[in-house]
Amino acid sequence: MVCLSLTIIRTAVLCAMALGGGPAHDAQPGCVFVLSAPSGTGKTTLARRLAREVPGLALGVSHTTRAPRPGEREGVDYFFVDDARFDAMLAQGRFQEWAEIYGHRYGLSRDWVQAQLAAGQDLLLDLDTTGARTVRGALPGSVTVFLLPPSARELARRLRGRGSETGAQLALRLGRARLECSRFPEYDYLVVNDTVDQAFRELEAIILAARARQERRRAVAAKILAGFPSPPAAVQ
Repeated sequence: MVCLSLTIIRTAVLCAMALGGGPAHDAQPGCVFVLSAPSGTGKTTLARRLAREVPGLALGVSHTTRAPRPGEREGVDYFFVDDARFDAMLAQGRFQEWAEIYGHRYGLSRDWVQAQLAAGQDLLLDLDTTGARTVRGALPGSVTVFLLPPSARELARRLRGRGSETGAQLALRLGRARLECSRFPEYDYLVVNDTVDQAFRELEAIILAARARQERRRAVAAKILAGFPSPPAAVQ
């Protein structure tokens, strides 16, 4: 009965958000959620599902110097730029954070992030541990989540299953994964991706709970409180 009640409440919250055009904090800037994980943990799959199924949440769109992959769209998956353009933006201090990963550079535009947040849009940022640390410092109040694999052995199995890793590349990725996982104490929440559905439910719960924090709902509460008549002196 308790599980059924929680399911009903969750459904009602999501329906209300969808009908209302977004979360209940429309009167204030959006919230930033940061998701980090080693390669092969399932971060991209989960991030895309969250953006698709959680109303009012959008994926951060970074600039990158790598070429588009089949099916990727400009301004939706990435902003694709050449090295000269990336260098110019970097020199102008226009990136919230940036990193070089496997020979390509990725950067999150400061102006783009601020415009999204000012419009009340919640953002989910897919960042490595260095980028997450930078965003935490630049955007206080960001909610950070680290996605862990069930085990090192399972992560190696998943990477091998992709069929795109040489032995040397696999060893490199597992070494990097060990370093990234060691930084879990820097994050607000930890989610272990045993299964996609279980991990999705935990991530969704974190997002909904963060949106309902007292400081984020303070303006809504004040507006509701203002609608009540002044209490009689005997009640004060």
